[in-house]
Amino acid sequence: MDTGRQCTAQKASDSFAEQVKAATWNAHGDAEQHGFIRALLAGRLPREGYAAMVAQHYFAYVALEEVGRGLADDPVAGAVIHPGLLRVPALERDLTVLYGPDWPDRIVPSPPTRTYVARIRQMADDPGGYVAHHYTRYLGDLSGGQFIRTIAARAYGLDGSGGVDFYVFDQLKSLPKFKEEYRSRLDRLPLNESARRRIIREAHLAYQLNVEVLDDLGRTHRAGLAA
Repeated sequence: MDTGRQCTAQKASDSFAEQVKAATWNAHGDAEQHGFIRALLAGRLPREGYAAMVAQHYFAYVALEEVGRGLADDPVAGAVIHPGLLRVPALERDLTVLYGPDWPDRIVPSPPTRTYVARIRQMADDPGGYVAHHYTRYLGDLSGGQFIRTIAARAYGLDGSGGVDFYVFDQLKSLPKFKEEYRSRLDRLPLNESARRRIIREAHLAYQLNVEVLDDLGRTHRAGLAA
């Protein structure tokens, strides 16, 4: 028996971060391959469609970060919270560029976003569930979000002028190293198997809610999505 290979497999199976990644792989792919995102990455999405996405992000991150402040001292949720991840100030800068200084009066949450926000706020009493939403949003921003930043900056002439600050994580320095540390934090969470399964279920729901937000954006901003 190859004991080295067996130990490696055991180590991988014991990694909660790997369990979450494997369990949500298809859901992650569905969100990543959504027609709205494909149009954005192909440079076909009108600027107003991109701006609308940023606006919906704003409402979700306000909720995510307000709940996070309330859970900062929790041994589970607090373990993944990091000041370098906070996105609301960057979103406010981006919205000023995309909508103008009166942006608070020009944006409203869509019905799917309101549902998503309500679910996030329910996590104030569920630290493990909060981790699921935290993981789903921030790990995506640190990974695929970096491609969106590059393409949006070029497509909408935003490079150096704001409008894509949401995807800039200067305080984290090396994004690959931070993502590795984030996954290590997940592995060290004081969770039993039941709690782990519950977080994975909530992560699936988080992806579903995100896709519903994208569906609504796609219906509203159809130009460029059919190609």
